[in-house]
Formats: sequence, structure tokens, C-alpha cells
Amino acid sequence: MLVHRSGSARVRRFAVTGILLAAFSLVFTLPAEASTAADVPPRGSAHLGMGVAAHDGVHGAPAQSRAVQTEGVDVSSHQGDVPWPTLWSSGVKWAYAKATEGTYYTNPYFAQQYNGSYNVGMIRGAYHFATPDTTGGAAQADHFVDHGGGWSRDGRTLPGVLDIEWNPYGATCYGRTQSQMVTWIRDFLNTYKARTGRDAVIYTATSWWTQCTGDYAGFAAANPLWIARYASSVGTLPAGWGFHTMWQYTSSGPTVGDHNRFNGALDRVVALANG
Repeated sequence: MLVHRSGSARVRRFAVTGILLAAFSLVFTLPAEASTAADVPPRGSAHLGMGVAAHDGVHGAPAQSRAVQTEGVDVSSHQGDVPWPTLWSSGVKWAYAKATEGTYYTNPYFAQQYNGSYNVGMIRGAYHFATPDTTGGAAQADHFVDHGGGWSRDGRTLPGVLDIEWNPYGATCYGRTQSQMVTWIRDFLNTYKARTGRDAVIYTATSWWTQCTGDYAGFAAANPLWIARYASSVGTLPAGWGFHTMWQYTSSGPTVGDHNRFNGALDRVVALANG
């Protein structure tokens, strides 16, 4: 009987210990779970390629190509006032600046970035970070055009860009089905063209496009592709596009901003600006 009671005591001690360990584990996992909400960036802080490195990118030098390419950068409020003369001297010939996001945000540094790049001789343009979960595509296109996303036939202004990629604030596809996402994008593109006379450039990554639009091919005939992939090559393109116009190849370039290559010589950049 003494042995039996001793065994029972050991069982009870093990059971109590297990309960305490489980409780201890629960207490110390709660802060990690709670931190996910704190990790969501503030609205307005999104920028080209924000989700590429996290979801689709591997930092690395792009492969050297025999085809002529022209270096460019993209910037947002994260870069603040940009040293454009330094970038120009390093060989950067074109630039895009973030103008807007959703219908709730305009870049406070946009004037310095957009006009500053132009003043040093660059061919420049503006981009819009899409948030399909907040307002419709047409409303966001109007907000973009009304706050810097317009176009002029001066040979120095590139068509506006729709930046459509991973949602940094929530669900990857912004809570939209593939069909709903395609409709949202179409509404944006149609409104932008009606307002400016130009077809907007689409910036995206192949994996996001496949997941969130079903690899829709219907925009390829009219809208130039700016592909995001931080690797040694552009890789597989979204359906419909036989070639890319621009390639964002790194977010950690030798100078300020994300670095890109235009798929052609400088005269092709001018051609895109002229429409």
C-alpha cells in the first residue's frame, strides 16, 4: 500500500507540473500573438515593393545582360528629400515618386521628389499604392490624378503607375476574390485613361498576380508591365505579357531608393513618356 500511495503522489505531482507548464507556456505566448497587430504599419506608409522581399524576393545582384537597359529609381516618403544631383551623377536617368495611396493619403515629399528629378534632367512619373479594401478603383484613380498622377506630353513625364501588390495592412488580396480584384483594377485603369489619355503602367509581382487575380491576362495588350523580383532575373512574367517594360530588381541599391532597370535604351524611356 505504501508503494501504491507513493506512486499516486508521483502521478499527482506530474499532473500538477504539467498544468503549470501549460499555463506558463500560454502566458508567454500571448505577447507574441498580440504583437502581430502592432506590427501592422501605419496607413500611408506603403511603397513599391514593400511586400516583395517578404513574400517573393531574394536580395541579390541582377544578372548582367547584353541588352541595353536604363537605370531608374523609385522613391516615397521614406526617402524624404532626395539628393537628385547625386543620383543623376550615378547614372540614374528616370524616376517614379509615390503620389498617393487609397483615397486618404498624399506623399508630403512628392513635390520635391517629382520636380527635383525633372530639374536634374530625369524622365519622371508618379505612382499610386492601391488599397482595394478601402475604396473603389475609379475613386482611387481620381484621387491619384488629382494629386500628382496626371500626364503631359512634354517628353519628360511617364504615365502613371498602379502599384498593386501584397497588402501590408491585412489580408494579402485585400479581402477580394480574383474576379473582384480584376474588376477593381479595370475600374482604376479605365478611369485613369479617361482622365489622362494614357494607359497606366501596372507594377506587380508574378506570384501575387497569380494568387489574387487568377493570373489574369486581359491587361497585357494595353498596359506596360513593371515587374518586381529581387533576384538575378525577372523570372516568369504574369500571363499575357511577353516582355516587361521595367524591372525592380532590388530595394537595397547602391544609392537612395529602390533600383530598377528599363528594358531598353534611354530613347525607349522617352518613347514611353511621349506615348
